[in-house]
Amino acid sequence: MKNFIRFGYLQALSCIFPAVIFAALAFSKFVEIPFLPRYDFILLVCIAAQFVMLTSKLETMDELKVICVFHVIGLALELFKVHMGSWAYPEAAHSKFFGVPLYSGFMYASVASYICQAWRRMDLKVYGWPKPFYTFAISFLIYANFFTHHFTYDIRWILKALLFVIFFRTFVTFRVNRTPYKMPLILSFLLIGFFIWIAENITTFLGAWQYPNQQAAWSLVHIGKISSWFLLVIISVIIVAQLKRMKSSMRYPEKEQPSFPVPIRNTYK
Repeated sequence: MKNFIRFGYLQALSCIFPAVIFAALAFSKFVEIPFLPRYDFILLVCIAAQFVMLTSKLETMDELKVICVFHVIGLALELFKVHMGSWAYPEAAHSKFFGVPLYSGFMYASVASYICQAWRRMDLKVYGWPKPFYTFAISFLIYANFFTHHFTYDIRWILKALLFVIFFRTFVTFRVNRTPYKMPLILSFLLIGFFIWIAENITTFLGAWQYPNQQAAWSLVHIGKISSWFLLVIISVIIVAQLKRMKSSMRYPEKEQPSFPVPIRNTYK
């Protein structure tokens, strides 16, 4: 029970930035802000949150760089998806660009923020990491499929099969109160994707964006979206892991990279 409570506490700390976005969405839904469109208010809150987290040492400069990368990746996907009618941002704002408010990129960045924070706070280590060629190739195919499935065959099920092949032997370890635990990496992808789907239901209820079936009245986000988040989480984890691997190899050129060890004893719960 002590470890479970500690685990929840570490998870909560890792979710500070997503929680700030939730709070901004909830506040702006029920409280009208004079002379400031809602989407602009959320953008300012996101920027302020990142400044406070960085200056208070809750976030490192490296983590901020990763978040900026995901903001750009997320905005590119948003611009295309909104153009294709997959979802919409119906409210007016000064910070909208081709129908997409700039704060939307921070919602993708919040996933990267959680991964970076959890990685650091729980001493995450990865075992059996695939070769870079496979991880970069599958990331490219997953991201490309988010665009190309509008014009050609949706290959997400093929990609999922490839993921199980590539990451079949990969698992992660983490520590809670110095007690080590381990989990298959694919399972962690699924769990994060599931909880993001829950968060997506909350954010759409709060009016962050609308799917076509939510225009007349809010309804539950289709459960099939879990698979989309599952794939997107994989891209996030792969990018974060590869960046950490590159930095580790630069820092320890002659040593075993500390976040990607090879041997392991069977002492994990």
